[in-house]
Amino acid sequence: MLIETDLIQADQEHLLHPLYHPSAHQEPKLWVEGRGAMVTDSTGKQFIDGLSGLWNVNVGHGREELAKAAYDQMRRLAFYSAYAGSTNEPAVRLAEKLSELIYPSINTFFFTSGGAESTESSLKTARFYWKAHGKPEKVKFISRMRGYHGVTMAAMAATGLPVYWPMFEPRMPGFSHIESPYPYRFVNKTPEVSDGIAAANLLEEAILREGADTVAAFIAEPVQGAGGVIPPQDDYFQRIRAICDQYEVLLISDEVITGFGRTGKWFGLEHYGIEPDIAQFAKGITSGYVPLGGIGVSDKIREAINSVPPDKRWMHAFTYSGHPTTCAVALANIAIIEGEGLVERAATTGAHLNQALQELEELPAVGNVRGKGMMAAVELVADKATKVPFPASANMGPRVMKEMMKRGLYTRVLGDTILLAPPLITPIETIDQIVQILGESIAAVS
Repeated sequence: MLIETDLIQADQEHLLHPLYHPSAHQEPKLWVEGRGAMVTDSTGKQFIDGLSGLWNVNVGHGREELAKAAYDQMRRLAFYSAYAGSTNEPAVRLAEKLSELIYPSINTFFFTSGGAESTESSLKTARFYWKAHGKPEKVKFISRMRGYHGVTMAAMAATGLPVYWPMFEPRMPGFSHIESPYPYRFVNKTPEVSDGIAAANLLEEAILREGADTVAAFIAEPVQGAGGVIPPQDDYFQRIRAICDQYEVLLISDEVITGFGRTGKWFGLEHYGIEPDIAQFAKGITSGYVPLGGIGVSDKIREAINSVPPDKRWMHAFTYSGHPTTCAVALANIAIIEGEGLVERAATTGAHLNQALQELEELPAVGNVRGKGMMAAVELVADKATKVPFPASANMGPRVMKEMMKRGLYTRVLGDTILLAPPLITPIETIDQIVQILGESIAAVS
């Protein structure tokens, strides 16, 4: 306990955490071990990992295969630059493997260290593409409210969660947002079409408002994750793809959370029968064991990159792009996902999770249960009929979180919405335990 106290004191004196304020870090958990779908704190108490670390530990904690992959690669070649003129086998093999797994029109990849770098790479590549095609005025981006794409400067401008903006204003120019399709709360002002088509048509309105000759790309998560686990209406993305094609706007799919089996498909837009022009990924590609992300570009974008003269080259780079060790871990992680059938398992276990959560709608405080595969959310409301939220003073989400922790479940809340995304290997009995704990916690608070 003395060591734990000393560590926490040193933490509070020397370490800045993501989304930091000291008021939120008075009694931090000190995590010391993870096995499967469980994590253990410094007191020895075990918790169900309700959010796969941070949406990313898809194959579960404590996989020695991944530690061995890193060790073996580090012994041979831990790092060397992959700038043009150099390469390494793990990076090549990973790109080759991804071309087999991802959308058919995407066969070329650039690697980053995480999701925000992937967003930056996507945005820059979209601008590059239009400049290479003689349309340098196409520089603007449209994204969605409740979307999360990271919080580096350009990524933050694309992110549609205003809580991230105020202390870093002004945001980068050239970014605008449309309303989320959010089926539970979307208000269709054109009832002659479905809610999904009406929500998608907001993109067309935004493109026309900005000027189609100025818009480079639309960026969207197949299922909005950090903004509340929001799957769109089934007909939404087909219409989005048609609008992008009509107005010559690239479609960027942010697969940072939805990639590598999370939704019950390898990649999220597979559910909706369309392909993006750029797909960005991170998190699940290594199950979080080492930092890695990247983008995959369509064949037409690869052709643009290959066809420009040398002085107009794709002048984009990161020191750790194509890092041999991280790519080796990614290959081992993908082998686990394939070998254990975790994509298919996410579909079946995810269906069980979402069906079990539906039973919580009988509770007076539960307004909406939603999800896709091994992603789910339970939204609490003060009035089920009107969907009116609880007042902020009720502090419902954090109070439910405390009750869940008492009962051995650790996850995140967004306001009064409880977010769930357990590891893809989570046993059915643990899924049932998650639902039971959540139900008991909501009842205890409300």
